[in-house]
Amino acid sequence: MYITGMILHPIAIADPPLRSSYGLHAPYALRTIVELKTSDGITGIAETYGGEGPLEGLEAARPHVIGMDPFQLTRLFRQLAGGGEVAADVAGGRSQTYLVPGENPLDRPNRTFAAIEVACLDIIGKAVGKPVCDLLGGRARDEVSYSAYLFYKHAGGGGLGDDAREDEFGEVLDPASTVRECRQMVDQYGFREIKLKGGVLDPDTEIATIRALREEFGAAYPLRIDPNCAWGIETSIQVGRALRQELSDGGYLEDPCATLEGMGEVRRRLLEEGNDTPLASNVAVTHFADLTTARDLDAVQIVLSDPHYWGGLRQLQALARVCEVLRMGLSMHSNSHLGVSLMAMTHAAAASPHLTYACDTHYPWQTATDEVVAGGRIQFVNGCVRIPDTPGLGVELDYDQVARGRERYEKIPFRKRDDEAEMRKHVDPNWRRILPRW
Repeated sequence: MYITGMILHPIAIADPPLRSSYGLHAPYALRTIVELKTSDGITGIAETYGGEGPLEGLEAARPHVIGMDPFQLTRLFRQLAGGGEVAADVAGGRSQTYLVPGENPLDRPNRTFAAIEVACLDIIGKAVGKPVCDLLGGRARDEVSYSAYLFYKHAGGGGLGDDAREDEFGEVLDPASTVRECRQMVDQYGFREIKLKGGVLDPDTEIATIRALREEFGAAYPLRIDPNCAWGIETSIQVGRALRQELSDGGYLEDPCATLEGMGEVRRRLLEEGNDTPLASNVAVTHFADLTTARDLDAVQIVLSDPHYWGGLRQLQALARVCEVLRMGLSMHSNSHLGVSLMAMTHAAAASPHLTYACDTHYPWQTATDEVVAGGRIQFVNGCVRIPDTPGLGVELDYDQVARGRERYEKIPFRKRDDEAEMRKHVDPNWRRILPRW
């Protein structure tokens, strides 16, 4: 069996006006659906970041992919990503501190390989009649837990004109509306852990938001907050001090400030006060070369993985093993995505025993109108996605929906994510991302 064709579907999906320290989400998020065709008539699928950069990376890989045996993934990894060998200074350049996910050119080889790997694993699973997670050594769990991923947001449900979507959650720019947003998510999806995207409002308001969530949901729902490096060291310490109780019991403080050195200083000073609130990161730790520095500085206690930019499902498994050896916890990052990515994330987490925190997911922010999975949206039960009995990823494409997504992509004027530009367009014409803002 060998690969006979690679089809790339650039698509756009409606995205609400969510806020973060990067700025404002555009009315559409960009994704790429990958199809690999084989000589045996099997099709494997994957979903990855969208826009011109990711497409260029995938097109550059085409000569390596066409004609390859889908089982020979190690050889392809060495061809596309250099076998994972990277100098420490290059690894540091992979930080997502100043670039939104999917737009760092140094991540392109890993992102490209990850998309091809997922599609190949889907092929292999279908060929042998096994789910993807069972190809990776077997599953540690039959269902994977996800968290309620809360955002401050402006009014609007995403999309434009006749394609505008219903605003399910309304404007959310204070503690009370955030609690309402969370209640809607928990009631609809059954989530049992809660994450707030911070770095948007002043720190006192975000502290009040976390406290309001704790009052509403109680200590049984672990809490975490991620300001994406919007705070300086002193502010990070102040927030860690103020939320010591609320972020305990399974929660964490994620990327409060820029750089591993900065986070190490926050950690040291909180520990001096007897405050053991763990710090997490998906911004400062994005490559294996970052792990020992993070460990040596005691800057990060929990790593947020992501098969899309860590280099695929097998690389995520390797990350899990290294984190276990280094006594670091493991969670999972998310970006705006559809059901194909959700299933890849679920298989990766199921096959990684050390991934014990509920995974992030943007899935509640996307709508059935955009879903490309045949049969419609993936279902959550008690905040979990179950591994299906069907082979491969367990999902197939609805080609009519893929075509609609591609039509949207052709109509919109942008080909990369730029949250700063959206802020200047819709909120403040002089807005710039400043780190630290507080």
